Order: sequence, then C-alpha cells, then structure tokens
Amino acid sequence: MTNNASFPAAILFDHDGTLVDTEPVWAAAKVALAAEFGGTWTEQDTLDCLGLSMKFTLDRLRERGVDLPDEQINERLVAKVREALAHQQVEFLPGIERFLTQVRDAQIPAAIVTNATTSIAQRTADAAPEGTFSVIIGNDETTHPKPDPQPYLLAAQRLGVEPSRCVAVEDSPSGVRSATAAGMKVIVVPGELEVPAELGSTRMSHTELTLDAVRALG
Repeated sequence: MTNNASFPAAILFDHDGTLVDTEPVWAAAKVALAAEFGGTWTEQDTLDCLGLSMKFTLDRLRERGVDLPDEQINERLVAKVREALAHQQVEFLPGIERFLTQVRDAQIPAAIVTNATTSIAQRTADAAPEGTFSVIIGNDETTHPKPDPQPYLLAAQRLGVEPSRCVAVEDSPSGVRSATAAGMKVIVVPGELEVPAELGSTRMSHTELTLDAVRALG
C-alpha cells in the first residue's frame, strides 16, 4: 500500500527485548531471590516466563522455594532489579534511539506497554528523547496481562487513538498475540523466544525500524 502520512496514529512499544535488554538483570535477581530461600532458578525458568504475566513469574518463584505472598515476592524482586539498574545507564538496543527520535520529531504519540513493572519502564521512558512517551502501561495498570489485548487497548484509550490505527512493536509471542487481538498492526523484532511465522504483520530487525517502514503498513 502507499505510504499514509496520517498513519500510524500512535506507535506502541513493548519494553524488554524491544526497547532495552534488562532481561539478564531480571534473571539474575530471580536467581538471587530463589537462592536466599535455598532454591534454584534456572535458565529454563527464565525462558518459560518471558513475555508472560508477573503473576506467572511470582508463582514460579514460589515453586522454586520463595515462601512469601505475591506482594512481598514482587517487592523484593523489583528492589533487586532497581538496585542493579541504579548502577547502569539505560542502554537502548541498536537502532532504537534513532527510531524513537524519528517518532518524537514526527509528533506521533507513543506508549510503552509491558507486563513488567511500571517503574522500570518509566526509567526507560525518562532516558528516551524528551517527549517521546506519554503513556506507560505496566503490570499494575491491568487485570488481564498479555497475551490478553487489555494492555494494548488501554494504551490506545489513554492516547485517545483507535487501536486499528496503531502499530505495535513486539518481540514475544504473547506480546504479538496481545497487540493483534487489540486490532493493531504488529512489527515483530527478534527476541529471546521465536515468534511463530503466522503471527505479526511484518518482521524487522531493531536497526531496520524507520518511520517510512512503519507507514508502509498503513
């Protein structure tokens, strides 16, 4: 189709694996937390939890020996991640900061939509080109996380745009399913988990993301 200058009405980004890669920090925090209770968190546990709800992760941590209620597990996990990230600068994945600058300069509304913690996503938003992100949807904003469409529908509502006029950028199967179910076009970028070939509108590497490429989906 020909490029459409009014499309997209907004661009919505997943967080981990799409904008930044903080997954190693989260994985290390889970390993450390499980170890405090005499348990073991494995690489397979990390893979099993990718893209799924925080509740899924909390349940898995409990299975691995962390004998605490959800809220306390979450608080201790997030505290470990915050502590680790406090000593690091936000590093966007290659090509992302350039693309975010294009989005901001074109005055296209943008959001971060994640199953993870809002405060961690806010840190990333604060490091983006000023004025890029006006909405963040995290795990404390929704009752039905990805792959349910609720997070993306809520983001579109907060931005005041029609979901069908939005493009989502995702790297996980559950995230792609969520945005697709919300009625959005979805660009799949490479991630830790392979996204089935039938999912998503198109595929690009992070460095291939450009406004022209997004508008071509309109």
